[in-house]
Amino acid sequence: MPLKTDLTTLYKIFVNMNKQKLLLTILLSWVTIYLAAQDGKLPIIDMHQHAHNKMWRTETGEPLPRICTPEPCVHAPAKYSKDEDILKYTLEAIKKYNIVRAVISNTDFEVVKYWTSKAPDVFMPGFSFDHPINVNINLLRTEIKNGNIKVMGEILTQYSGLSPDDINLEPFFELAEEEDIPIQIHTTGTGDPNSTTFSIKAGNPLNLESVMKRHPKLRIYLENAGWPFVQELAALMYRYPNVYADLSTYTWIYPRTTFYKHLKELIDIGLGKRLMYGSDQMVWPEAIDLSIEAINSADFLTQEQKRNIFYNNAARFLKLSKDEIAKDHSKK
Repeated sequence: MPLKTDLTTLYKIFVNMNKQKLLLTILLSWVTIYLAAQDGKLPIIDMHQHAHNKMWRTETGEPLPRICTPEPCVHAPAKYSKDEDILKYTLEAIKKYNIVRAVISNTDFEVVKYWTSKAPDVFMPGFSFDHPINVNINLLRTEIKNGNIKVMGEILTQYSGLSPDDINLEPFFELAEEEDIPIQIHTTGTGDPNSTTFSIKAGNPLNLESVMKRHPKLRIYLENAGWPFVQELAALMYRYPNVYADLSTYTWIYPRTTFYKHLKELIDIGLGKRLMYGSDQMVWPEAIDLSIEAINSADFLTQEQKRNIFYNNAARFLKLSKDEIAKDHSKK
């Protein structure tokens, strides 16, 4: 056989071997990422938790079963029963799933401060209120400037029947834009069925259009991804790139089919890089398990899309530095 032919053959063998090695390397990398995502090795940012020191209870004193919707539905019993269990098992879930940052809020900010003291490297204190009349905005400004508040929210004014474009909220949006602090706002079609002041109409994401026109630099994210106002949310997010949304309560309160239909529609619309994970843990720490499982089990999501939801999108929204991101990924 001529020498030229031998060299050509050897070259082809060498190229094929390297292609196989490259494919194997890619495959192994994908498997590593996939397995890490399943066992919580990769970091997660939870953009929606609540700090509570007291278990919600029925009239007979039993822990309130997990809420569900729509009624009639099966209310699963609470997994834990003691007041101290809320924080204890929330911290266990944080460690289990490698949740490196978690936004927490309560209308009683003292509870938020207490929780933050127990895990200052993880908890990001949020300032929650249900009506602006209950807030001393000057004290709020001071707390923000001192670094004691990282997120303004969850803003629960929908429960008071107030739309986000209500004039009484304007000073809060001005403050948030001035201080470049993220805002989390309850704008969705469902809420506590026992509330006599809750307004479905006030939850339409389009109510935020005039707010964003006045404050184009606002970083704002909508609870429950604005369900069920899919098209309204999409229109707002297409027009205003600073508007994000969290996948929170409806990952475990609504029927799974409802959550998947809504999530897939948002993904198909092209908003997969603006959706963030949130457990909406209230007094049921098991909600963290349920919400993470719901996203991991969505077979229409790619691994990249899941990582975007669990971490990357929130990192971008929060304006984390490269060093902060690297630190988050060093945690196990």
